[in-house]
Amino acid sequence: MKLTDFYDAVSRRVDTDKTSITVAETKRVLSEAFLVLAGMDAAEFADTVSKGLTTAKKKLSK
Repeated sequence: MKLTDFYDAVSRRVDTDKTSITVAETKRVLSEAFLVLAGMDAAEFADTVSKGLTTAKKKLSK
């Protein structure tokens, strides 16, 4: 998956009847998230991503 495809997929998921967010806003937020992750050391990065994936898997199993 290309990064642009990732941004678009996220944007489609978050733009709902209750929450209106544009593709540009999604890209901006994700870009900032990647900047925060890039500033972490490897262990902190791995821990943060692992926690995020665990949370996502819980949401998917509902």
